[in-house]
Amino acid sequence: MDRIALISDVHGNLTALEAVLDDIADRGIQRVFNLGDYVGKGPRGQAVVDRCRDACEVNILGNWDDALPDPENSYDDRPSLKWWRDELREDQRTWLRGLPFCHDFLLSGRQVRLFHASATSVHDRIWFDHDEAQFASFFENTPATGDGPPPSIVGYADIHDAFYEEDRGRTLFNTGSVGNSLGDPTPGYVILEGVLDSPEQAPFSIQFVRVPYDAHAELAIARELGAPELDAYEAEIIHGIYRTTFWAGREPRYHRTPV
Repeated sequence: MDRIALISDVHGNLTALEAVLDDIADRGIQRVFNLGDYVGKGPRGQAVVDRCRDACEVNILGNWDDALPDPENSYDDRPSLKWWRDELREDQRTWLRGLPFCHDFLLSGRQVRLFHASATSVHDRIWFDHDEAQFASFFENTPATGDGPPPSIVGYADIHDAFYEEDRGRTLFNTGSVGNSLGDPTPGYVILEGVLDSPEQAPFSIQFVRVPYDAHAELAIARELGAPELDAYEAEIIHGIYRTTFWAGREPRYHRTPV
């Protein structure tokens, strides 16, 4: 049986990333796939990109990875975005925007597809409380995914909120977030287990893992480095409250049932 660790949404939080990678290594897992959003929010995007390039066998594009390094964006209306962009090296900005949209593979006779947010765009967000049409859209081929075999298992990221769902032979799951987990701020990732690249039916499993880390130490580093939006960062990594919810005083819209 092969095991693959799926991580996502590190968002410049190197402290959380190292804790998760240590847990993955302690379990003897050598294959790590990253579903995107390496940068933004946290203070050490540069170090996170370098670490993921070294540790992850597969790296996929996220919405922040596409938008933050975009040379057409001036960020005059939100200077914090410029801070996160300028913290990256030029070669990293190019690498991020050149990442693939999705990754397809066989596992125990099942066609698996991984992407960041939806089958159409890294900028199209679908929450856990989707309708039937949105659920079906995850399993469709689009110009973004290409014309490969349609998947029966889809894993995605983006919403920082892990969940699992099955319907009529199709499985959908969300990896949660390593560096910016919401609801429960403890970093999360997923382990897939099965026979990799095999068209034959075989045992298969999905495991959700939570890894505690020193979030207060991460916040102190952000403060020391002069990172922007520190109050919002604290709300997210200490209390698990999404920053737009924190600013607007709204009720959180993430999944409240722990995985």
